[in-house]
Amino acid sequence: MTNRATGGCLCGAVKYQVTGVLRPVVACHCTQCQKTSGHHVAATSAPRENIALLEEQGLKWYFSSKGIRRGFCQQCGGNLFWDHTDKSTVSIFAGTLDQPSKLKLVEHIYVEDKADYYEITDGLPQRVGFQISGGADHGE
Repeated sequence: MTNRATGGCLCGAVKYQVTGVLRPVVACHCTQCQKTSGHHVAATSAPRENIALLEEQGLKWYFSSKGIRRGFCQQCGGNLFWDHTDKSTVSIFAGTLDQPSKLKLVEHIYVEDKADYYEITDGLPQRVGFQISGGADHGE
């Protein structure tokens, strides 16, 4: 967990800063995450008001489901955010954080949708679907 973190996309057209604590990382294996990332997504999250865009010229939002939008860089294609517009937190793709993040992967969700070319063998909890617990939003 961290008090201040920064991150952004590959080309730098989107940069952000998070002030406050980040949620531990959750790996989401749902079909939508596979289609947008090419694999599963590992994400943390933070309260919406704690995220500041430092550079947003490349930021584009795609509404993937009702009330769900995914933020990506329209220049380099980097996936950055998963946002349930009715929730108070925004998920941040952990790989977009500047290192060291000091975060830990804590669980896998939507494992029933996992692609067939890999196994989850890290011993972390695996959930079918995802139930909101402890105030966390969808795992992305």
